Amino acid sequence: MRIALGSDERTTLTDALAEDLRGRGHEVVLIGPPGGEELGWADVGRRVGELVAGGETATAVLCCWTGTGVSIAANKVAGVRAALCTDAETARGARRWNDANVLVLSNRLVSPPVAAEMLDAWFATDPDPSETAAIASLDETR
Repeated sequence: MRIALGSDERTTLTDALAEDLRGRGHEVVLIGPPGGEELGWADVGRRVGELVAGGETATAVLCCWTGTGVSIAANKVAGVRAALCTDAETARGARRWNDANVLVLSNRLVSPPVAAEMLDAWFATDPDPSETAAIASLDETR
């Protein structure tokens, strides 16, 4: 699977995420400083959102200091459902009930082991079919 990984800074967490995703057999597209580009959080969030919404990547992981900025920026792109998560249960719920397609993490709060748990939950969880109408209604409000 092709997955975008974006952040406004390269950190221990972003390095661990890239290694983890590649270890799972995914092709990782690096956006922002992890990929050698000087981009701020708004541009990173927007660019990653556009990759997911345009079908260039199947999903994405985004990071910034709190996770809030890149989450807001990504969610401005039609078709993106970016979810700021701090643990595996929140990531699982974001996939199950909201069909989230971008996992957002805080560089400040999330450790690599917790991020790995969130990725396990993210990839193991499918959207709940009973939520299809609610999820579809999100695109109608744009």
